[in-house]
Amino acid sequence: MTTATTHSLKPLRIGNIELDFPVVQAALSGYSDTAMRVIARRLGASYTLCEVMLDYFIMQVKDRPRNSHLMHVADEEHPVAGQLMGAEPEQFGPAAVKLVEKGFDVIDINFGCPVKKVLGRCRGGFHLSQPEVALEIVTRVRDAVPAHIPVTLKMRRGIDDSAESREKFFEIFDGAYARGVVAVTVHGRTVLQRYDGPSRWEFLRELKAYAGDRVILGSGDLFNAQACLDMMEYTGVDGVTVARGCIGNPWVFQQCRVLATGQPLPAPPTLHEQREVIAEHYRLAEELYGAERCIPTMRKFGIKYSQLHPQHSEVRADFGTVKIVGGWRDVLAKWYNVDGPGVHPAIEEPNPLASPAE
Repeated sequence: MTTATTHSLKPLRIGNIELDFPVVQAALSGYSDTAMRVIARRLGASYTLCEVMLDYFIMQVKDRPRNSHLMHVADEEHPVAGQLMGAEPEQFGPAAVKLVEKGFDVIDINFGCPVKKVLGRCRGGFHLSQPEVALEIVTRVRDAVPAHIPVTLKMRRGIDDSAESREKFFEIFDGAYARGVVAVTVHGRTVLQRYDGPSRWEFLRELKAYAGDRVILGSGDLFNAQACLDMMEYTGVDGVTVARGCIGNPWVFQQCRVLATGQPLPAPPTLHEQREVIAEHYRLAEELYGAERCIPTMRKFGIKYSQLHPQHSEVRADFGTVKIVGGWRDVLAKWYNVDGPGVHPAIEEPNPLASPAE
């Protein structure tokens, strides 16, 4: 699906919140802090989700300058969601209230994380194996936060592909809407798949047909703008959440908006355009963490940004060695001083509708 086609995309509704475009940034552990979210919003994301936070951690963290970045919300990024994960239902309600007090507009509950240590502690995707506990969590969050705060859910298509897993998925899916959840994001892989193997878009298509007017967002194998539009067209989902595909490539949101109007895919950002965004991302991170504490986080981002540079291997290596305050400026001066064309990043996992040439 690479031909220029106008897509009649409807605004995306998250409860009482209407978004002008249905492509949003997912919650990304270790990445989607305020700095990343602000950059994404400026480059076309209509909505973003904060990296997942543990319920008990939210209740224990002290309001000190050193911790100010943890639940920080910038004025320009509303609406924004805070995502919760945990094991004990009784901790979810108070944690959700604290996120609302910090300024988050939506509370998202994570029943999708497939990381082994998360599952081992009965969090994230583990809850797809226990509908009764999962739905108690939903009820406690919905009852705890004000009525005007939307509550949403993140799921995978099940623990595995067994009939029992499918039955539990639909029990949680239907029960969540019945208890006041206004939108559910569903990843097309199972929990046990983690990120291996294809994302089953046909399941999302079946699910949306079953769900009717209930709002569903799709996730999985969205590594470029075309994939986002392909998923919505093929499955009928109301919107999509871009996860790994937007780390170091926030331009994907801008590109989605252009493709949706029927125009061809824009050229990748030039080296000077990349330099401007990377520098601003670092500036925001330094404000958030401090010049020294932001280095480990921004080293990860620099490595991801390097994939848009024609000499990405060398640029990646230099970003990976940044260990001193301001060291990233040396990398920008070395590799981004002379303008030139950028490249589209390699696609980690082609979407199920992509042609071999993509």
